[in-house]
Amino acid sequence: MKTNPTEFGKLYLIPTTLGITEPLEVLPLTIKRAVEQIDHYIVENEKTARRFIKKITPRKTQALLHLSLLNKFTEAEVLPQYLKPCLMGQPVGVLSEAGCPAIADPGAVIVRLAHEKGIQVVPLVGPSSIILALMASGLNGQNFAFNGYLPIDAAERKKAIKQLEKKSKETGQTQLFMETPYRNDKLITELLKSLHGETSLCIAADITLKTEWIRTLKASEWGPNLPDLNKRPAIFAIQA
Repeated sequence: MKTNPTEFGKLYLIPTTLGITEPLEVLPLTIKRAVEQIDHYIVENEKTARRFIKKITPRKTQALLHLSLLNKFTEAEVLPQYLKPCLMGQPVGVLSEAGCPAIADPGAVIVRLAHEKGIQVVPLVGPSSIILALMASGLNGQNFAFNGYLPIDAAERKKAIKQLEKKSKETGQTQLFMETPYRNDKLITELLKSLHGETSLCIAADITLKTEWIRTLKASEWGPNLPDLNKRPAIFAIQA
């Protein structure tokens, strides 16, 4: 990852933890090595990004870091500037707020731009709540789809659940989705009202944390087994 003025620097996609845990308990040493070498970052939140970098490499001088924000408020016109260090031979890191960059997370747009400019993209290994939930669910891992957030409107959400269940029944495909943590309980209530009793439902919460909780049951079996998911990050998966 040394600077080479005759070659483009690489764009490194750097996973972070899924919650409050020691980084090196869930992240490989390749993450530490990358953070030690990179001074230019594209991040969602400067404060949390600096905290993560300091946790990984306490001796790294924070004043030398250059952080560019990439979130829903970022204007498309400024994105090419974020890759200028790469064009000058320096590496750039993309940091997620939780999990893997560009997976259910901002970042894909800058990755696409890097490809357009001929910049090599290097994805590093780290935890993805989507993949870990699927691994632990016992549902179809050969054919699956992640659907992001379901609609907030109750009627639209119910319709979406029915459509995903129908698609799963027709194709055998596992359907995964998520919700804003403070609306988890409402989503579970709607799932149990809308799903057929024989449809399998997996709920995976606090993945990789000490409070991790993952269980798969038929929709009709969940009644007395519901966890308290208020404000806990969770992934949901169904298979009809």
